[in-house]
Amino acid sequence: MISSKATTPAPGGQAVGVSGPGGAVGTGGADAPADRRRWFALAIVMTAAFMDLVDVTIVNIAIPAIQRDMGATLGQIQWITAGYALAFAAGLITGGRLGDIHGRKRLFLIGIGGFTAASALCGLAVGPETLVAGRFLQGAMAALMVPQVLSIVHATFPAHERGKVFGLFGAIVGLGAVSGPLLGALLTEWNLFGLEWRPIFLINLPVGIAGFVLGSRYITESRAPRALRLDLVGVALVVLGLLMLIYPLTRGHELGWPLWGHVSMAGAPVVFAALVAYQRRKARIDGSPLIEISLFRVRSFAAGIAVQTVFGVGLGVFFLVWTLYMQIGLGWSALRAGLTGVPFSVAVSLAAAVSVQKLVPRFGRKVLQAGALLMAGGILLYIWESDRYGMSITPWQMVLPLAVMGVGMGLIVAPLTDAVLSEVPREHAGSASGLISTVQQMGHALGLGLVSVVFFGVMGDRLAPAEIGPAHADAFRYALGWVAAVLASIFLLMFALPKRPAQHVEGAV
Repeated sequence: MISSKATTPAPGGQAVGVSGPGGAVGTGGADAPADRRRWFALAIVMTAAFMDLVDVTIVNIAIPAIQRDMGATLGQIQWITAGYALAFAAGLITGGRLGDIHGRKRLFLIGIGGFTAASALCGLAVGPETLVAGRFLQGAMAALMVPQVLSIVHATFPAHERGKVFGLFGAIVGLGAVSGPLLGALLTEWNLFGLEWRPIFLINLPVGIAGFVLGSRYITESRAPRALRLDLVGVALVVLGLLMLIYPLTRGHELGWPLWGHVSMAGAPVVFAALVAYQRRKARIDGSPLIEISLFRVRSFAAGIAVQTVFGVGLGVFFLVWTLYMQIGLGWSALRAGLTGVPFSVAVSLAAAVSVQKLVPRFGRKVLQAGALLMAGGILLYIWESDRYGMSITPWQMVLPLAVMGVGMGLIVAPLTDAVLSEVPREHAGSASGLISTVQQMGHALGLGLVSVVFFGVMGDRLAPAEIGPAHADAFRYALGWVAAVLASIFLLMFALPKRPAQHVEGAV
């Protein structure tokens, strides 16, 4: 086994560090200045990742205020929330590959700059059409920015430090997942400067500007070690396949599940099969496919991708029905619903911080499997409490199931990301991280589609006012039963992961 070194060989044989104020590249060695600059770079890209995670969920809590202020139709409201996810999922793999080709720092700066501009467009929108356009642009820019985060980490940090880094990343993921609704509730409730809901977007401006300026100074450039070309046919097939799958899922319930939607979803696997065949051919012709199919021969990557997809389905179902249950079913305010998620957020962050550094090196994949079982146990406890206390349930009575679920999720998110990327060759880090994020979004979209069946499908279309609350509570418990089943399947899928984490040493990838 090759021993760990203080420097990480970059593509082309040069050491990867972080550029200092004068543009010099640090060696990534053990000296304090280089360490500080490297961690500054990490803080910058993690802040950008957190900004994206929050923006995915922050809008939901403010939808009623947006609808009242702009007079938006239900269709426009649908696209304000779905436009971001569609553009994000469709562009992620392309964004990762563009980073491999043109430089991850360059694409990160373009992405965070564009994301900031799109946030200004959303915050200053004069009508729902402008807001929808801004959300699409936000998603597209996030697709350029987000894949570079993991790629920069992968290329900048020595292998023996990545476990600690991915532990921090998992904590950020957990915090961002539930901070959006709380932050959105606070900003909407405060009505800063009389702007009502607009600060949920405008808050991104100082963060994005600071990230752009500091990123220009402290992030070093890295790219694939050999010349690659963008696979335009692959891009078209990815976008087409994702749109054929996600668009009908997003609009299906609203449109009454038309025939064309079923045909489109049935055709999506055909497009993905054509994509796989073309990528294999592209790899043989010029060695520059959009998706490295060879990555799926790495067991940890293939198994991790499967778990990520199914995990996204479960989270997509849970977070949506949870919000509807609290705000419509129980009649809670946006702020009360947002504060209820704090125990979950804290538990995820704490568990993620220790899972990679302390638990996974000792117990291996059993930690991830314990996380799946804990999440399932928390779900079952939530179902029992909701049934026992009915419409009089309080936020305090939700603390225990949410904390148990949060610990379970924290045990999964950080080591799973590490498991997927740990054996990926550096030259394909951008493509791999883009694929990870894409399957997460695909799973999330599939979960949102399933909500129409496992939540709305068990409620009547015409409910009397007195029936709305109990109907939502019943549907919530039914949907959570499906989430528990999804987590049980994740537990089984995790047997395909390596028993022990890969050795994070130089030369391992």
